[in-house]
Amino acid sequence: MQFVEKNIREDPQAREELLKLGVRATPVTIIDGEMVVGFDRAKLGQLLELS
Repeated sequence: MQFVEKNIREDPQAREELLKLGVRATPVTIIDGEMVVGFDRAKLGQLLELS
């Protein structure tokens, strides 16, 4: 499984991407185009197909 980690404290471009999405909270996880804001274990498990 591949992922890209972006740190909005260290990367101004990553911060701008987040703001353009209309999100002002972290963490943000995007899986197959579906965004999860905050840590939602159930939703992340569902999107990652973890049972």
